[in-house]
Amino acid sequence: MKKILLLILASFGLLSVRAADKELEAKVQALLSKMTLEEKVRLSYAQTRFMSPGVQRLGVPELYTSDGPHGVRMEIQTHSWDHADWTNDSCTAFPALTCLAATWQPQLAAQYGRMVGEEARYRNKSVLLGPGVNIYRTPLNGRNFEYMGEDPILASRMCVPYIQGLQSNGVAACVKHYALNEQEVFRNHVDVRVSDRALYELYLRPFHAAVVEGGAWSVMGSYNQYMDQYATHNRRLINDILKKEWGFDGAVISDWGAAHDTDEAIFNGLDLEMGSFTDGLSMEAPLNSYDKYYLAKAYLEKCRKGEVPESVINDKAGRMLRLILRTSMAENRGFGSMNSPEHVATARKIAQEGIVLLKNNGILPLAPKANARILVVGENAVRSLCEGGGSSELKARDEVSPLRGIQERFGNACTVSYAKGYVSGRAMFGQADELPQSLYDSLRQEAVEMAKNVDYVIYVGGLNKNHFQDCEGGDRLTYNLPFGQDQLVAELLAANKNTILVMVSGNAYDMPWLASAPALVQSWYLGSESGHALADIISGDVCPSGKLPFSFAYRLNDYPAHKMGAVGYPGVSPDKLPQTLTGKISQPLNSELLLQSAIKGWKNIQFEQTPGDGAKKDESQIYGEDILVGYRWLDYFKTKVRFPFGFGLSYTTFQYGKPTIQGRTVSVEVKNTGKVAGQEVVQFYVGDDKASVVRPVKELKHFDKIALAPGESKVVTYTISDDDLKYFDETRHAWVAENGTFTIYVAASAADVKGKVSFKY
Repeated sequence: MKKILLLILASFGLLSVRAADKELEAKVQALLSKMTLEEKVRLSYAQTRFMSPGVQRLGVPELYTSDGPHGVRMEIQTHSWDHADWTNDSCTAFPALTCLAATWQPQLAAQYGRMVGEEARYRNKSVLLGPGVNIYRTPLNGRNFEYMGEDPILASRMCVPYIQGLQSNGVAACVKHYALNEQEVFRNHVDVRVSDRALYELYLRPFHAAVVEGGAWSVMGSYNQYMDQYATHNRRLINDILKKEWGFDGAVISDWGAAHDTDEAIFNGLDLEMGSFTDGLSMEAPLNSYDKYYLAKAYLEKCRKGEVPESVINDKAGRMLRLILRTSMAENRGFGSMNSPEHVATARKIAQEGIVLLKNNGILPLAPKANARILVVGENAVRSLCEGGGSSELKARDEVSPLRGIQERFGNACTVSYAKGYVSGRAMFGQADELPQSLYDSLRQEAVEMAKNVDYVIYVGGLNKNHFQDCEGGDRLTYNLPFGQDQLVAELLAANKNTILVMVSGNAYDMPWLASAPALVQSWYLGSESGHALADIISGDVCPSGKLPFSFAYRLNDYPAHKMGAVGYPGVSPDKLPQTLTGKISQPLNSELLLQSAIKGWKNIQFEQTPGDGAKKDESQIYGEDILVGYRWLDYFKTKVRFPFGFGLSYTTFQYGKPTIQGRTVSVEVKNTGKVAGQEVVQFYVGDDKASVVRPVKELKHFDKIALAPGESKVVTYTISDDDLKYFDETRHAWVAENGTFTIYVAASAADVKGKVSFKY
């Protein structure tokens, strides 16, 4: 019997995993038994900007971290934030994670993770700081471009293979930002109030997938607060949920400068404190400043006084040793590779499949006649979009601009000219250039005059990675496009009816000019192969197949975080919170109370409409929309949406058959009825027809991206699991599926349901 059991375990790959885990733990315990107290404590705080120490006496190497997750950041000075100015630290810049999510292709996520891991390994990095899996709650969030959209299932399905691919190189994923970091304004102190139901169903779900399914080796604590305690050493988030409930055996690493208290850091689960000084991101600090960290000498003194149990000391040191053994000391780790042709090709492939075609009156794919005149307009056609954005900045070995890509694709047969149209200033973190209005006026007028005398205009604009755009450390100030682009676009469309719009962003934005636009292409930050990928789509060399990972609403107030006023975003002074909703600061909010208030339009609550005075630690906010984020809110309140979650056009057409269900397996036939090969993302949503609690009309549970030749059909199937039917019950602290009828929606987007089937549970 024992022999049969061993054979079964081996067939599933479990025996080797358990044996490896057992061997790893034996090494951890052996090292701990040889270490002094001082050596154990020293593992828990940094010794340079991006490196933490090992144990030299025992041959345990240092741990080298690097910003990501879209590539390996250029080298930074050892003890300052200045670039090291190396000549050999250029990388392959992969598309931003919004683009990866827009591919709806987990196989590409696995390739992405593996290849960025190879580049990190080549640069001798042990931990890559990513992926980011925070939920898209507001289109103003400056860091949304680093995340994977508004749906936790999409984010989960995409982050797990990324993590597994990355860690196959012996480079740890550091999943961020744990948790509830859905905005950058007030990010260093805002106290987030949220129900347990929303916490588990939405905001923690991708982190759970990253840890439990992806096997992430480290997690980064975020800057903000939750229940009046900083997230990076939050007892409930880290000790109770991450380590106890989920069984996480890796290390919790602070965001840089996110630690605030020695006792909380010791006892609430922080394992490695990173940053530049205890007061945050100081630009200059003496070398011995690392000893002033909260987990440095202050921690050691408490240990020497007997105030810290040995079990806590060994747990922290053991987690750090486990991380080092999995990375810096991993056997058969390989050497990695940098800027290989395979990496560049994969970056281009991800960009191609992530670009979303939002509108097309037939002008695309572009097939200009010989000697046609094409005018490219827009700063983003030539601007480096790997620079800026904060910690995700990259030094790409070769960043192909959209202008270059269009010239290479069309320049042999056509005349391609360029006009800037607008300007935005230097790529900077933490500030924005102020430029004179006369400059905008002259650039706009020049571009419009040139547009009148060409056959086609290709406009490449949108956002960029400057402060108050898609950038860490601050949020956007408006839902509109910046730098006078709305006026510029409207005048270009009036000057030339063959104007193709390409908008680069990691966020949704207003489109007052949309009705006049023949075509709109949603680009993202596409990395090294940006220009080639865009030209591939515009020319029709590649059929577009990207789908939106978040909804494009008509107005900012269509997003409930903004609809409820400053209490929902960006936060208000705690004394201005509506007491009827808040309850005790030490307890999660009640989901049903929040939802019933939202259903009534919050008419029974007087919300403060202006933020607090901005004093440090002075803002709190309520996630009052609760579980109804993104398309869930738009569905529930039947709100018209400009472009729904999951939406994306193609150069071909797809016909869905009538879905059927047998047992718990749903089947639908999809046929390519057009003239070119293409890919379609078949989406399956589940709704509880009559629940005892408020539930979304439908929630994404499964999707498949299929490739079809012209005339080809495929049957796509999805088998419903019990987990697909559950909601999180706050009173029982458990996932619950109620008896009753459930509807499965087969859809091409959240607003384009092709068919429905039902079954009883």
